[in-house]
Amino acid sequence: MSNITRFDPFAADPMSDLFHGLFRPLRGGAGGEMQLADIKVDVTEGDTQYTVKAELPGVEKDDIDVKIDGNLVSISAKVERKHELKEGERVIRRERYSGAVSRSFSLESEIDEAAAAAQYKDGVLSLTLPKKAASERKRLPIN
Repeated sequence: MSNITRFDPFAADPMSDLFHGLFRPLRGGAGGEMQLADIKVDVTEGDTQYTVKAELPGVEKDDIDVKIDGNLVSISAKVERKHELKEGERVIRRERYSGAVSRSFSLESEIDEAAAAAQYKDGVLSLTLPKKAASERKRLPIN
């Protein structure tokens, strides 16, 4: 015999994401601030290198930090928006965010950190990450 269960439309399942934020006030989260967006990345692999393109709109070049540790790539950035209100003005809706965001991911091969390059143009960070040469595997003789 099958069990009968109650359906909870707001339970933690993929369909609950459909209603996420639907009943949020017009001003966004607490204090009228919207949550910081995620860094969107495209990663492609060639024979000798990886190419990463990360969207970071509205971020200054000096506020971006990229770290490479073996095959782990970490991108972080901070965005600061100045709240300029003239006398008699009030904020009705604020969607431009302030804060910090980061993204880390691992690649299949280790990266040659010395030869890696980064370029930032029009809100897109482009990373060229050469693969380290595969080290020769040495077979140990068994005595």
